[in-house]
Amino acid sequence: MCGIAGIFDYRGQAEIDRTLLHRMTNILGHRGPDGDGYYIEPGVGLGHRRLAIVDLATGDQPLFNESGTICVVYNGEIYNFQPLMAELAALGHIFRTRCDTEVIVHAWEEWGTECLDRFNGMFAFALWDAAQETLFLARDRLGEKPLYYSFVPDGQLLFASELKSLLLSKWVNRELDPQAIEEFFSFGYVPDPRSIYRGVRKLAPAHYLLVRRGEPPPEPRGYWDLRFLDSMSMCRAEVEEELITRLRESVRMRMIADVPLGAFLSGGVDSSGVVAMMAGLKPEPVSTFSISFGTRGWDESAFSLEIAKRYGTDHHVRAVDPNSVDLVDRLATIYDEPFGDSSAMPTFRVCAAARENVTVALSGDGGDEVFAGYRRYRWHCFEERVRSCLPGALRRPLFGLLGAVYPKLDWAPRPLRAKATLQELGRDSIDAYFSSVSTCSDELRRRLFAPNLRRELQGYNAAEVLTSHMTQCNSEDALSRVQYADFKTYLPGDILTKVDRASMANSLEVRVPLLDHTLVEWAARLPSHLKLHGREGKFIFKAALEPHVGKTILYRPKQGFAVPLAAWFRGPLRRRLREMLCAPVLKDSGLFDMTTAGTLLDQHLTGERDHSAALWSLLVFEAFLRQVHGSAIPKDIQAETVANVV
Repeated sequence: MCGIAGIFDYRGQAEIDRTLLHRMTNILGHRGPDGDGYYIEPGVGLGHRRLAIVDLATGDQPLFNESGTICVVYNGEIYNFQPLMAELAALGHIFRTRCDTEVIVHAWEEWGTECLDRFNGMFAFALWDAAQETLFLARDRLGEKPLYYSFVPDGQLLFASELKSLLLSKWVNRELDPQAIEEFFSFGYVPDPRSIYRGVRKLAPAHYLLVRRGEPPPEPRGYWDLRFLDSMSMCRAEVEEELITRLRESVRMRMIADVPLGAFLSGGVDSSGVVAMMAGLKPEPVSTFSISFGTRGWDESAFSLEIAKRYGTDHHVRAVDPNSVDLVDRLATIYDEPFGDSSAMPTFRVCAAARENVTVALSGDGGDEVFAGYRRYRWHCFEERVRSCLPGALRRPLFGLLGAVYPKLDWAPRPLRAKATLQELGRDSIDAYFSSVSTCSDELRRRLFAPNLRRELQGYNAAEVLTSHMTQCNSEDALSRVQYADFKTYLPGDILTKVDRASMANSLEVRVPLLDHTLVEWAARLPSHLKLHGREGKFIFKAALEPHVGKTILYRPKQGFAVPLAAWFRGPLRRRLREMLCAPVLKDSGLFDMTTAGTLLDQHLTGERDHSAALWSLLVFEAFLRQVHGSAIPKDIQAETVANVV
């Protein structure tokens, strides 16, 4: 795993600012503490920080072809590099290393942009072809590895693994993007391809950018998409057998490393399944890592211990104070953008614990998206059946009225908290799903945003993100459409971003077997009833794992890797919230109605309402403004940029 950065003059051959390139690369040292490398010629500069995983002796980057005309810097792993290396060698290509990086160079020579179709892995890379005067940027299919870029006014393209690298350039436009703010307070993250800044974009998963010298900046192009096709003809037993075969092979491919390797073990279905497969593929005990909160209702350590004992793993448990909130400010500098998933804190802790013993860890992330494990999928499919039974002309006013008059009972038992469900039944499918995944409702965002921010938005609503994706899904199946939306938004924007930054901040590489794209494509062909069966999510996945994982783990209520925010805000974070609202940062930004913010806090502290999601979003955004936005702006343009903030 590594960090990459670069500068490309797409208009000509201007001298590269070597000092800037070195700073852009070195600020990514946490992603690659084992060394750095550079390639600089007129108009092109590439930088690389290395975390050595495979071919420790000869895998340094940048890496070249035989003639030195093609150069690559790369972050990630190509898991099928060995068969690709054999195929390319048979075609006449000469390899000087045994690392996966060199495969990218020769695959580009042989197949051009279609080389991406050949790769099975997680990656973000930049390849310079001097003969064609072309820079080729690409990102993996599901978005495991990040890549930010910016076309700046002086005719250059800047790119890097993390936003902090680009912010070192005075040419990058740091004006906050109002639509990104709207999206953050809707989703808890800023979805691809937008970033929090107008002048910076993220290369979306399964996209590439081909920039040729002398040509205008191009738009990214997609090279892969997920298609849902109910085309399985196998019986259930055959499906279960093939699922385990595919999972075991995916795990095997991700166990190739020349450094110590282990796995996260939360005690949930997905990580338990991954560890079970690992245990059958290596003779020595698997190193496993989990954390203990010590708080009833939030602690899964007993379940992780059950799996650890069953497979004789070398199990490590790190106890974490459930009231430990000291990471809030540090997370701002780790994620660079506002990032509202509070599970980033325990994720950071477990990554830090794992790095004390291993350099690579396998994770169970992705199982809920691939096999439909989220409770919201079940509710959405139920609501879709209700919506299909009533014409919209009757359903919208009926449920709209019921949702409006039904009280908001945050304090009541879950069955009595029906307001959101009634409101969603009055909406169409996409708006209802948007409501179910939103951290702050439309009504709350309208109240919370200051008038000038609402004007800047010009009616834009973050629901348009889901609309743009769900309308591209090839299936009309209700479950498939929301799975597809999550593959495009929540998975890369939240889950994979969380894991990448938390692991890389600790110089740890994390690999995700359940997101092998061939496994994902295979699962997308399964009938929906094999994934969501009645009230049981991940039905076929759990059934297939029964010989390997105990039923007490497979069929216990889903818990998730969460922290008790509502209690924190009435306890250890109470003072911090008060200080935040009294401090000048949020007020001076001009983005928020501070009276509304104060009301949210008062209602939460009294127990009248649960505003933990909105309050956490404000806390995270305030930390971003204070820790990143202000400090990242070079002093010579600070005044100008602050004046342009929305």
